[in-house]
Amino acid sequence: KKSEVSEVMAKADMKPKSIHHAKKWSEEVENLYRFQQAGYRDEVEYKQVKQVDMVEYWPETGFVKKLQRRDNTFYYYDKQRECEDKQVHKVKVYEY
Repeated sequence: KKSEVSEVMAKADMKPKSIHHAKKWSEEVENLYRFQQAGYRDEVEYKQVKQVDMVEYWPETGFVKKLQRRDNTFYYYDKQRECEDKQVHKVKVYEY
């Protein structure tokens, strides 16, 4: 997954080609949920806006640990799943 994101980062200001809503929960959906809660499409947009190379992940689960919102306040996330089944369909999955 990582190389995909850095590849996309090289083409700065990438826009997604398509978008669909998540059907079932997965690790990817969990992390997208966290980025979208903080006000970003995904990791690509977060890195572009915040000009950061690294996003902090929980080593145990691979979930996003903390994100900085556009107003510079921080969101801190648990190691455990936070995106409940009833939220999954709201998560947007972007294709580049």
